[in-house]
Amino acid sequence: MPPKPPPSRTSPTSGRPSQATCAAIGIATPQALVRQDPYALYERVNAATGQRHDPCLCDCFIAAVRFMEGGPPTPWWRYTAERKRHFADHAG
Repeated sequence: MPPKPPPSRTSPTSGRPSQATCAAIGIATPQALVRQDPYALYERVNAATGQRHDPCLCDCFIAAVRFMEGGPPTPWWRYTAERKRHFADHAG
C-alpha cells in the first residue's frame, strides 16, 4: 500500500472537480479522495445532479485521486486516453 499523503496535500486540478461538486457526493476534503474509484465518483456526480457531465470531469477525478494517493501532479488531460479506454471497455 502506498504511503498516505500528508494532510496538507491538495489536488493540482484546481476548479475541477470543484469543492461544491465533491461536497455534493460526500467528499468533504481532498484526503477523502484516497482509495476512491474516480469512475464511480464521476457516476455519483451524474446521479446526484440528474445530468451527464462532460467526461473531462472524470479525467479530473482520476488526476485528483492519483495525486492524493501520492502520485505526481499530472494535468487532468493526460488521463483522457485512459478514461476513453475505460469507458469503451465498460460500455453497454
